[in-house]
Amino acid sequence: MLPHARRALTPLIGLLLSSPSLAEDTSALPHEQCAPATQDSETVNDQPITIKANTAKAISESYAQYEGDVTVRQGARYMQADSATLRQPENIVTAEGDVIFSDGQVEVKSDKLVTNLTTEDSEMHNAKYRLLCQQGRGEAYRVYKDGQKIFRLQDGSFTTCPEGDKSWNFSASHIERDDDSPYADFYNARFEVLDVPILYAPWLRVPVGEQRLTGFLFPTIGIGSRDGLEFELPFYWNIAPNYDLTLTPKYMEKRGLQMGAEFRYLWDIGEGSLSGEILDSDKKNPSLGKRWAFNWQHYGTYKQHWLIEADYSRVSDTNYFVDLDSDIGQREDNQLMQTGAVSYRDQHWNSRIMVRDFQQLTGDSLPYRLVPQLDFNFYYPNSLLGLDWNMNSSVSRFETDDPNKPSADRVHLEPSISLPLSDTWWYMNTEAKLMYTYYNQKNIDNLTLDAGETNRLESSVTRTLPSFRWDGGVYLERDTEISGHAYTQSLEPRIQYLYIPKEDQSAIYQPFNYAGGGYDTTLLQTDYYGLFRDRKYSGIDYIAEANQVSVGATTRYFDSDYIERFNLSFGQIFYLNDTGNTSPTGQDAPPTYSAWALESDFNYADWLFFHSSLQYDANINQVQLANTTMEYRQDSTFAQLSYRYITKDYISQTVNLSVPGSEQIISDEGISQLGFETGFSITNNWKFRANYYHDLNEDIMLQSYAGLTYEAACWAMGISYNEYLRDYSFDAQQADYENNISFTVSLRGLSTQNLNLDTTDGGNSLGYGRPFYLNN
Repeated sequence: MLPHARRALTPLIGLLLSSPSLAEDTSALPHEQCAPATQDSETVNDQPITIKANTAKAISESYAQYEGDVTVRQGARYMQADSATLRQPENIVTAEGDVIFSDGQVEVKSDKLVTNLTTEDSEMHNAKYRLLCQQGRGEAYRVYKDGQKIFRLQDGSFTTCPEGDKSWNFSASHIERDDDSPYADFYNARFEVLDVPILYAPWLRVPVGEQRLTGFLFPTIGIGSRDGLEFELPFYWNIAPNYDLTLTPKYMEKRGLQMGAEFRYLWDIGEGSLSGEILDSDKKNPSLGKRWAFNWQHYGTYKQHWLIEADYSRVSDTNYFVDLDSDIGQREDNQLMQTGAVSYRDQHWNSRIMVRDFQQLTGDSLPYRLVPQLDFNFYYPNSLLGLDWNMNSSVSRFETDDPNKPSADRVHLEPSISLPLSDTWWYMNTEAKLMYTYYNQKNIDNLTLDAGETNRLESSVTRTLPSFRWDGGVYLERDTEISGHAYTQSLEPRIQYLYIPKEDQSAIYQPFNYAGGGYDTTLLQTDYYGLFRDRKYSGIDYIAEANQVSVGATTRYFDSDYIERFNLSFGQIFYLNDTGNTSPTGQDAPPTYSAWALESDFNYADWLFFHSSLQYDANINQVQLANTTMEYRQDSTFAQLSYRYITKDYISQTVNLSVPGSEQIISDEGISQLGFETGFSITNNWKFRANYYHDLNEDIMLQSYAGLTYEAACWAMGISYNEYLRDYSFDAQQADYENNISFTVSLRGLSTQNLNLDTTDGGNSLGYGRPFYLNN
């Protein structure tokens, strides 16, 4: 509690009071400010000493005495007293009457200070201390310092509440700390609320400063319709400076006792964690037996060139995350990621070997695992004649447990050469590629086909495709004025030509000829930024033919401080022949142009924000996709209204709805979702947060949330209510909702519990995002 005072008192007083000849009249500097300790005590001892007192006298070998408003300063150290005396030869210093000591880290006030400069034993009476660089204060009837090591408080206390606030404090009959220890020991410790003892412990150890310490963390209490009463009490074990363990038993009234654990480590080859949860028997689902979840994450570098990454997760059953709250693992599209990679990077090349698998959490689809993939990439920019040379290559093996899908070995080589040219107002890039791919496919005769499809897969396939791309644009700028305000407007037109010849690729298991096909390939969304990609599909299982021109333009408005206030981007693809457009449109002949894509952002005076995007297919006079977000924000107050719309036809083109159960994620009319979020301060202490999401097509609520927090100077509490749709039947009469109420208390300055009650996503909503920043 007072380690800084103990270290600084003896050398300061010894230097000051044994050298009265150093006294001079100077003005004392403020002693209630934080001065972080960046120097060791020996360096501070070398700094000049200044003393101020009304009177001073000394008799050699007898005593030195200061009287009346005694102040002493050495660097960040400060002492004040009514009087101070040094007795010799005993070498004992006594300071009396409103004694104040500060070293920039802690300030101590007491009635009397007595210290032996020879043994360095010290004692302070009726002491009150206050930490200057962080929250914390306390009192003690007596403060002892035993030589250079042990520091003791008799009838001591500690709290982070301000002066006069008795909301809570720790008190003990005896507090002890060794100078070499990062801990303080409390004996006969009591936790008191409004001076009323709530908890008692014969011995309690707490950290001094920022050191980690083994012990119980603060509990969490909640109640919900799904799990009933919940109680969580984490225990932290500081095993070593570079690794620790947190054990979290969690009692759920309707399910039983769940044990969670997280082991964190920091080694020379990187950092990572192993976390897990186990519920021995779920009272609501006893037939499932033990329910568990596990995750291992690692990230590290070795000798600058090597990069090691791992993220492996697994759960006992596919409904684990539906039934239980858990932060285990990384989930994408209802799949649990299981990846590992080792990379080597140098100036002009890099290589990586990676394995990847998934645990499917919904439906019966069994995704492909990558076991493994070896990448080798070479790049040599700005070489002869300013050319950029690149070579991307990979060797991959794809396996699946689905007996009705093929497996494959794939080799891909992609050399390219490009010439990037640019100036302050224009740029141009010309690129040529050659894409060579070889497949060795197995289990091709058992392929399950949709009606009308024909199995044309071959066990050995070679595909060679060239690609040519030219991309250029200019930057134009002018000064303009709107409503009397000066702006700089830019116009940035852009054009791209892309050519990839047509080739029959039906012998490869890919998503164009086969519903649900593709080893690692799917159709990409064609928003404004996607108009200028050189591929229509992710991955390389299907490379769409192209003979097309993409045109677009962006205009921006900057104010006098060069802050972007508005932008608008719009563009379209024009197909020079039938190639490149394979999206169904409902017409007899393929259209000659793509849907229009628009993006826009607006920032009005940094308090009103707007974002919108739109894709409109003029061929069928239909809006395929639209979303818009508008937000008011002032300080901690915000209100956001959002809307998103996607047709079911557009979703069916980009998402594999043939997976069992996947058709239930959207209604028959696609997605039309309205959302509202708000947060504001009711008073200085009370804060409110809420959201609501509604499906307009089916007129059914998807999710709602309300949370209220109270934050005092040294404690905080929060209560929240969350309700979200558990299934996707979109039947208002049979809707199954999950309801949860949670209540949390935190002691500020001690608890690590997060009271930011924003974790409200039930998986049904778009979620909160700052407009104007959505594309960054």
